[in-house]
Amino acid sequence: KRELFHDLGPMLWNSFGTPTVFLQEIISIYPFLSPSNLIPAQSNRVCNILTLLQCVASHSDTKMLLLDAKIPFYLYPFLDTTSESRPFEYLRLTSLGVIGALVKADDTDVIRVLLPTQIIQRCLRAMQMGSELSKTVATFILQRCLLDNLGLSYICTTPELFFAVVRVFGNMVGALAEQPSSSLLKHIIRCSLHLSYNRSLLMCDISQSSSGFLISMRLKAMCMAYGRACDVLRTRLPLILRDTTFSSRLSISDMFCIVIIDYSVVAMDYLTVPTDHSYVATDDVTTVV
Repeated sequence: KRELFHDLGPMLWNSFGTPTVFLQEIISIYPFLSPSNLIPAQSNRVCNILTLLQCVASHSDTKMLLLDAKIPFYLYPFLDTTSESRPFEYLRLTSLGVIGALVKADDTDVIRVLLPTQIIQRCLRAMQMGSELSKTVATFILQRCLLDNLGLSYICTTPELFFAVVRVFGNMVGALAEQPSSSLLKHIIRCSLHLSYNRSLLMCDISQSSSGFLISMRLKAMCMAYGRACDVLRTRLPLILRDTTFSSRLSISDMFCIVIIDYSVVAMDYLTVPTDHSYVATDDVTTVV
């Protein structure tokens, strides 16, 4: 009944010694993570703590305090586990729930803090193992990161990370053909849609350059990176979504998103960067000098 107590997060955070007790409980099961000796009672105890932390993480008055104290980072060992037994799966799910509560509201400051901690890589790991619910929450976190321009830029300008994201999406879509999940598929399509926005992000960066001047080497590199990224997005992800495999499970909005993805990645063909030319910014396109 925590939803009935809107100020539960601040009450827990401001209660004397409560955050310290939470942290002690979390750390207490570290020795049982490897080797995998965690028993259900231990997992349930910590999961209850994490459920309370979700209240702190979801409240606007306390989420940045929680991040400043770096308490969410103490949950990363739970996300790094590979055991698929129920005690470990519950730990992963509730830990993802805390991160999901942090990113649920649009807040660039939260994304800025989380990105350097390899939260994207940890979400990708969770998306490839465990229950459907864990995969869905992990994909939701990734989607929230992609909704923010900082997160989108971080992923699209890091080739290894972008390729890893698209590869995981491709594998997940293939698996969903055998074990369908409408909610998970919807999140994957939304993530792919945001990935296709990298063209808009690039054009925004170009438009901020002084017209008539050479675009910096950084922007040239971004053009090349975004071009390669869209090649991967075009060839790896949309293929199975274009046929009738998921037609009965896709809403009209989902199908519309797929059309936009196809349009965006095809449009990137107009931003190829020859290595022997420089580029200048014009009003609508990037032209060769």
